[in-house]
Amino acid sequence: MHYRSISDMNDAIVRNLHRLPRDIDLVVGVPRSGILAATLLSLTANIPMTDLDSFLAGKIYTSGVTKRRAALDRQATDMRKVLVIDDSVSGGAAMREARSRVEAAGIEADFTFAAVFGLLPQHEETDIVLEVVPHPRMFQWNFMHHKFLAQCCVDIDGVLCLDPTEAENDDGPAYEKFLGEALPLFGPTRKIGWLVTSRLEKYRSLTEAWLAKHGIEYDQLIMLDLPSKAERQRLGVHGSFKADFYRKSGAILFIESEHQQALKIAELSGKPVLCVETHLVIYPDTLSLPALGQAARNLPGRLRQISSPDGRKTAIKTVARTLLGERGYETLKSRVKRLA
Repeated sequence: MHYRSISDMNDAIVRNLHRLPRDIDLVVGVPRSGILAATLLSLTANIPMTDLDSFLAGKIYTSGVTKRRAALDRQATDMRKVLVIDDSVSGGAAMREARSRVEAAGIEADFTFAAVFGLLPQHEETDIVLEVVPHPRMFQWNFMHHKFLAQCCVDIDGVLCLDPTEAENDDGPAYEKFLGEALPLFGPTRKIGWLVTSRLEKYRSLTEAWLAKHGIEYDQLIMLDLPSKAERQRLGVHGSFKADFYRKSGAILFIESEHQQALKIAELSGKPVLCVETHLVIYPDTLSLPALGQAARNLPGRLRQISSPDGRKTAIKTVARTLLGERGYETLKSRVKRLA
């Protein structure tokens, strides 16, 4: 899994400033994620910015007082060099739509279209791609809306909701109150494969009620079957419990709240872990026994997949990529989508 954080996006923009036109008058973000990229670029280079909808309506964001200069206070009609930017490009649909809307508006300006992250160094829909990030990939700003959630194990406390305070975590009435009233954190918009939590099994009904209340869909809820918080602390099994289930599951990623637990889960499972505390993906040592064991366990399943309809589809894609190259494959895919 290739993961990029907001910090990674900012780094990619700063590293590639030299590749952008030097005389940009305005940065325009393609909603929604492109607005994040436009904001980072605007703040770094001190260039006026706006979003695509506002730009087409003739509106530019005000600059505030700390970075004000004459160039920041011009009108939309004064902008002659315009950079339209999105966070990423894959099939190119969003960028094609942005181009179409700009062309339809008949605005007289010199436009450059860019994406921070792309599958390839060059895409038909963009003039500039700042960094290549191949599939499978996730971003900090979309990881809870990604189709891969169905293949993920996800922690609850610190991911789906805020962690309980020390006072709330009493394994009694205060904790039960917390379970019913926990504040949501990262809200998923897709079904999660497995919720794997160190919450005790005796709190299943309260946990399920909170999940239903917030519309969180999942296939399985895996909880720790111990009698008390004290016993859980005595055994110290938070990380090992999660790692054991993750290792045996078909999940491709574990999304964990706490850094030290993420390290332990990756080490014991032999599989990658995304830590939302640091927004880093932690990979196991590929030569460790858990990682080698996981590779061996995956082999029969991968061989069986070849004989399944989905497996054949994947095999065809692999052959197409080999024959056409990644760029040719993506071009073919985008054209097929347009015909559909």
